[in-house]
Amino acid sequence: MVAMVTVEFAPSLRRHIEVPIQQVPAGPLRQVLDEALVAAPALVHYVFDDQRAVRKHVAVFVNQTLVHDRVRLDLEVLAGDKVLVVQALSGG
Repeated sequence: MVAMVTVEFAPSLRRHIEVPIQQVPAGPLRQVLDEALVAAPALVHYVFDDQRAVRKHVAVFVNQTLVHDRVRLDLEVLAGDKVLVVQALSGG
């Protein structure tokens, strides 16, 4: 049995491209995000910029802890962990 991670994209991102909650193999965060985005490749440009860094208006949480590294994404995500990808909203 493969150790799995749960990845969820917040409704603010799913309004662009619908993607269900994903179960992907554990591993480095970049690999986990790439695996989850296989189900919705059109969502990639909402999450990553052209340098493959997480966009500034997107926040990634692992087990409710904000990930500050937007470039390397080498944080090891373990089986049973939950990743949440949120698009920041602003306005006045």
